[in-house]
Amino acid sequence: MVHSTTQTYEDIDWSLLRKNAMARKGWKRKSPKEWDSKASSFSSRIKKNDYVDHFIRELPLDQSYSVLDIGAGPGTLAIPIAHQVQKVTAIDFSPGMLEILNQNAAQENIYNIETIQCAWEDDWQAKGITSHDIAIASRSVGVEDLESSLKKINAFAKKYVFISDRIGATPFEAEAFRAIGRPFDPGPDYIYTVNLLYKIGIYPNITVLRPNPVTLYGSIEEALASYRWMFQDLSTTEEQLLLEYVEQNIIKTSDNGISVRRNSPIQWALIWWQKQDTPLRSIAPDEILIR
Repeated sequence: MVHSTTQTYEDIDWSLLRKNAMARKGWKRKSPKEWDSKASSFSSRIKKNDYVDHFIRELPLDQSYSVLDIGAGPGTLAIPIAHQVQKVTAIDFSPGMLEILNQNAAQENIYNIETIQCAWEDDWQAKGITSHDIAIASRSVGVEDLESSLKKINAFAKKYVFISDRIGATPFEAEAFRAIGRPFDPGPDYIYTVNLLYKIGIYPNITVLRPNPVTLYGSIEEALASYRWMFQDLSTTEEQLLLEYVEQNIIKTSDNGISVRRNSPIQWALIWWQKQDTPLRSIAPDEILIR
């Protein structure tokens, strides 16, 4: 006999479900010190894929706009965006990342980026952060209290909010975990974010970004460093197994280095919305649905 229930969508506690999924995830959120130590190598690696082009292509940038970049890292988005807007405020909880960002900006003679060491959990107003025309959070919403963070980013945006969040295992590679004998649970992805937004009365657009799954590395050591980033405390045996896995996925070797293909696709959900008092952006029909 099937028992009826009166539960509806409103009875689902998405914050609790996400908390449970976070507890089961097979990866660990890195601390500011860990990001500090990886800032230089991370800055070099992220320049080798086309994710940035995919993300920026979707932004309604204008020379009169200000942009707040939350979790800016070494300037992955802040620096190219700065060429197209009046001002960028880049915040990150890692001082090492912000130091690399400032160095990268200076090398490109960019002087309209302000950097502020700040975390999602901090008091942004106390840090001197004000509302910006566009607020973005690229691959930086792996926080414990996502609902509060979504409300915060919305409050600090005047016109638009753009967030990119994981789909499935992205940016990790489940096959790499299996190759070294470790279990892997991807944890919560973008579907929790979308439902939390719906819960607080924000009905976003979703565009799926699919960067090239093939990455060119200067050497096998550089490729191994990129994969090593996915794990915590690799043993000597695991390190050797990971090296063998990377070597198995080399599809091309040239004078420029080696090309490695991921076994699982890289997919990011770009979740964005306009503030209600902003004139409607011209939206292409295929942007209204997931693509």
